[in-house]
Amino acid sequence: MLLGLKRHYKKRCQGRMRKHVGDLCLQAGMLQDALVHYHMSVELLRSVNDFLWLGAALEGLCSASVIYHYPGGTGGKTGARRLQGSSLPSEAANRHRPGAQEVLIDPGALTTNGINPDTSTEIGRAKNCLSPEDIIDKYKEAISYYSKYKNAGVIELEACVKAVRVLAIQKRGMEASEFLQNAVYINLRQLSEEEKIQRYSILSELYELIGFHRKSAFFKRVAAMQCVAPSITEPGWRACYKLLLETLPGYSLSLDPKDFNKGTHRGWAAVQMRLLHELVYASRRMGNPALSVRHLSFLLQTMLDFLSDQEKKDVTQSLENYTAKCPGTMEPITLPDGLTLPPVPFTKLPIVRCVKLLSLPTSLRPQKVKSLLGQTMSTKSPFIYSPIIPHSRGEERSKKIDFQWVQGDVCEVQLMVYNPMPFELRVENMGLLTSGVEFESLPAALSLPAESGLYPVTLVGVPQTTGTITVNGYHTTVFGVFSDCLLDNLPGVKTSGSTVEVIPALPRLQISTSLPRSAHSLQPSSGDEISTNVSVQLYNGETQPLVITLENIGLEPLEQLEVTSKLLTTKDGISVSGFPMSSPFRQVVRPRVESRPTNPSEGSKTGDLGHLKTLEAVLNFKYSGGPGHVEGYYRNLSLGLHVEVEPSVFFTRVSTLPATSTRQCHLLLDVFNSTEHELTVCARNNSELILHASECQRMAIQVDKFNFESVPESPGEKGHFANLKQLEEERQEARGLEISSKLDIRWRIPSLKRSGEASIEGLLNQLVLEHLQLAPLQWDVLVDGQPCDCEAAAACQVGDPVHLEVRLTNRSPHSVGPFALTVVPFQDHQNGVHNYDLQDVISFVGSSTFYLDTVQPAGQSACLGALLFLYTGDFFLHIRFHEDCKSKELPPSWFCLPSVHVRALEAQA
Repeated sequence: MLLGLKRHYKKRCQGRMRKHVGDLCLQAGMLQDALVHYHMSVELLRSVNDFLWLGAALEGLCSASVIYHYPGGTGGKTGARRLQGSSLPSEAANRHRPGAQEVLIDPGALTTNGINPDTSTEIGRAKNCLSPEDIIDKYKEAISYYSKYKNAGVIELEACVKAVRVLAIQKRGMEASEFLQNAVYINLRQLSEEEKIQRYSILSELYELIGFHRKSAFFKRVAAMQCVAPSITEPGWRACYKLLLETLPGYSLSLDPKDFNKGTHRGWAAVQMRLLHELVYASRRMGNPALSVRHLSFLLQTMLDFLSDQEKKDVTQSLENYTAKCPGTMEPITLPDGLTLPPVPFTKLPIVRCVKLLSLPTSLRPQKVKSLLGQTMSTKSPFIYSPIIPHSRGEERSKKIDFQWVQGDVCEVQLMVYNPMPFELRVENMGLLTSGVEFESLPAALSLPAESGLYPVTLVGVPQTTGTITVNGYHTTVFGVFSDCLLDNLPGVKTSGSTVEVIPALPRLQISTSLPRSAHSLQPSSGDEISTNVSVQLYNGETQPLVITLENIGLEPLEQLEVTSKLLTTKDGISVSGFPMSSPFRQVVRPRVESRPTNPSEGSKTGDLGHLKTLEAVLNFKYSGGPGHVEGYYRNLSLGLHVEVEPSVFFTRVSTLPATSTRQCHLLLDVFNSTEHELTVCARNNSELILHASECQRMAIQVDKFNFESVPESPGEKGHFANLKQLEEERQEARGLEISSKLDIRWRIPSLKRSGEASIEGLLNQLVLEHLQLAPLQWDVLVDGQPCDCEAAAACQVGDPVHLEVRLTNRSPHSVGPFALTVVPFQDHQNGVHNYDLQDVISFVGSSTFYLDTVQPAGQSACLGALLFLYTGDFFLHIRFHEDCKSKELPPSWFCLPSVHVRALEAQA
């Protein structure tokens, strides 16, 4: 029994001594001796179950083998074999202990330092050196022995660390993670806070070493939290913040917001948000509010899609509290260790989906004066296409817009935005970011409803110089954070171009009229837009003055102004008078709208004339001035006029009756009141006719016959008309205008205090016109030198000769005559009986037949005679033409002579 104990004790002592000697040899650089002694120690200690020292011997054996296999050490990522002449001293190999003969190595294969330069051969011959796989197995065995002792936690942890470093070199990450997982659960004695931080930091480094980045970040974050544990009297917030920053790569988190615009989101958003919250809190406890604002802005910008509605409200409320003390800026923040935090623009508050540069309003849009060739020619190349021209022009064209802005004028950019927040979003100081020319941005403030959907926002500014301007983005202030949002950094933004040309300044005219603006916008066939539209409601024939005022509200002088007018539509027989201009800056437009039935034969159908009619016209003002005028630019201001014409008075029928005078006739008009009001109608020198609503009455007007001026009929002038029918229409229209102007028929609605004129133009047929026209041969009969062409009788005395003169004026284009006329006296008994047997009552002084010679065009001829009345009474003289070849060639209407009434009175004593 004692002998056995003594032998057991001896082996244990020998084994421990061998282990101790192996440690000394290892420290002395005697690698082969160390391997021998470690092997001997393992065998001796295993036989006596001395597990603690057995584990230490196995660890030493592993250490010696690691040095042999990886002479570069385990601190780096690679362990290169040390070649001959390395740091091991040459004399170390000569210090060979007596037990060295137990090494199963061929001494002839060794060099002076005991290591063969050829690694493969040396490992094959050094039987005591563990292979890489055996090293890990022996580490596991050693750690299992250490775990049997509660007080061996530190050396167990060290063995795990050593094994992990070896496995890292061998790139066996999964096995290394098992060792680290075991190291996490090793129960050590009470550690200080600093030791705990060191322990977690080392675990993080080891996980990083084997490629477990998220696991490494986890333990580094635990170390950061340990820096500010409640048990620490003075928490190390700076150390905590520094460690938290180091965990960012492990959680696939970058502090550059541009990295979050590339593809899908990487990493666990919930963990990332927790880490960002911890960074915000740590920076606040550090006393750096700007850092807190930057991290909180980053959290809101990059994690917006993963925040719940309540979290969005909480984060924005915290951000507003922070920015109340320290507003967010676009300046980079540089930390003491040299790390720079880039600015965080709020490109999602609000989210922009479309950016569109708007052209100037129609009235301010500049236009280029066309060249002689009718188009703007490029001065860069005389060829339409050249293969030498770089293909980058297509890219420039895709970004440059085909309209221009004007220096000094307000320009607009429209953004389609929406609010992703569950509450109202207030955006302040929103303006444009530009380059290329000096630009004055006019900031705007807006309030977007919760989850508003696409909402148009217009940003404005004024270019101060000329050139090419590029809209790079916009700036905002949201929750106290100032942001510069560039279009290139906005994902999914649609834009039709961001570059536009700014031309020199032009004057700006503002138009105002005496008529109200119209909601009806005219659409000219040319496609031009009307800048201002006015409307007026008129009755047919009513006149409305239109006063147009042009005011130059720009800074440049007005140097050129051209005014033109154009009638767009004349429907349903509407006609309009011209546009008289009173001055360059005060235009008075007096449209006179008239109505006539398109088919005179159907004029009696008053129901066809009672519908509403419209008239549309446009006034164009082309103007220029200032530097823009020098460069050949101008502006076009247009005024659209929309007139609604309601029916007033219609003439359903026109006829004539002869008057007592050959130079007059009676015009009979059937007048219809198509309004809903009572109105009065009157002609020149006639009494008023009262018409009730929808009432029709006949109106008689005595008018002088007209001497219509003939339309030119020369062959050259006839060529202006398409055919004879058009020529006749032109004649009839001219006669109708002349008759209407002479009649001057006007209507008046007393209840509305409105009045206008009525026209019979278009209702006059050929028969009526013939009755209204003076005959080309104008006959005048004079009694005692006084013309007789009326109902009044010429007085004479019985027994006195009465001089009779017949005068002819030829107004026809041809010569007429000669003519023979006979004077036949008669008495009218007022009962339809005429008495021609007056030979004993009237005596002719000379012949009763008169002769007229040939009368040339525009010539005049007269014949004279005398009568002697023997008795008193009323007598009439009928003048007849002798039927001959000359008179038969002319129409009967040309021989219309006035009747002569003579009253013979008693001779005075």
